[in-house]
Amino acid sequence: MKKVRCPKCDHYMPFDDTRYKSGETLVFECPNCHKQFGLRIGVKNAEEEHEDCGSIVVIENVFHHEQTIELQMGDNVIGRYVKGSDINAPIETVDPSVDTTHCIINVSRNRAGELVYTLRDASTDGTGTFVGNTMLSAKDRLRLDHGAIITIGATTMIFRAAGHEDD
Repeated sequence: MKKVRCPKCDHYMPFDDTRYKSGETLVFECPNCHKQFGLRIGVKNAEEEHEDCGSIVVIENVFHHEQTIELQMGDNVIGRYVKGSDINAPIETVDPSVDTTHCIINVSRNRAGELVYTLRDASTDGTGTFVGNTMLSAKDRLRLDHGAIITIGATTMIFRAAGHEDD
């Protein structure tokens, strides 16, 4: 089961993607605002086709369901999704302790060509960003290892380095 978001009102609608072939176009009508929109199954646009840079898995809690957010090269600004915000790694949550811009994971390559992941805090509400039991200060930059546990507000995430998504 997958979910699709209405481009007008942000309402989520579940649908069974296994019932359709790759390349097939579906038309949805939002039950909330009645907007009609199309979606092409299994076809990535040029923006979605990128190198595997790892991901974060947002663990299910009382505020939201489990989500996987793919990382990209450069800064991945992580925070609570709000329509119109400019973050590129939004978390679908109503957790009030997660800022709209809470932390940033930078993905880059070192001189040997290996991916390097650096986390920094960007929260403004004082809840901070934790790795394990360590709270990052505003100036801290921390290298992430595969499997690192990151906590922002009341939300926990597991970092997955590239090539380790199935661990």
